[in-house]
Amino acid sequence: MSVVLGMYYEDFDKGKQLVTLGRTITEADIVNFAGFTGDFNPLHTDAQYASESVWGSRIAHGMCGFSVATGLMVRLNILEGTVTAFYAIENWRFRAPIRIGDTIHVVITVAEKRESRREGQGVVALELDVLNQEGVSTMGGLIKIMMKKKNNSP
Repeated sequence: MSVVLGMYYEDFDKGKQLVTLGRTITEADIVNFAGFTGDFNPLHTDAQYASESVWGSRIAHGMCGFSVATGLMVRLNILEGTVTAFYAIENWRFRAPIRIGDTIHVVITVAEKRESRREGQGVVALELDVLNQEGVSTMGGLIKIMMKKKNNSP
């Protein structure tokens, strides 16, 4: 038995906006991300080095922030049981650093959707804006996801 909580392709209307809960980025997040990716760039892992950088302190990896943002999106339960694939990332920009102690959330806007060549599925484009606790956009861009259609669900 599978549980479907997510939205189907037909449920995504252009212009619809969703906002995630927030999540505070911790030192453990950065250390764990460095450990499992192997990215030990000193901007993320060396406090002395980072203090002398343009940022003035350690910052989260850009892809760590992206990963947390997609996790926050998943927590909305809009994809649970209905997403079939992560399809594309387009025009993604890293605009401001995410620092230890920053709390980020994501504003998601349905940008477009189109039929897929794959039967029973459609592609939904979502514009993501990842904001910190001060409302500063830290990163954002378009992601495309493949979603099940209602009439072809099990």
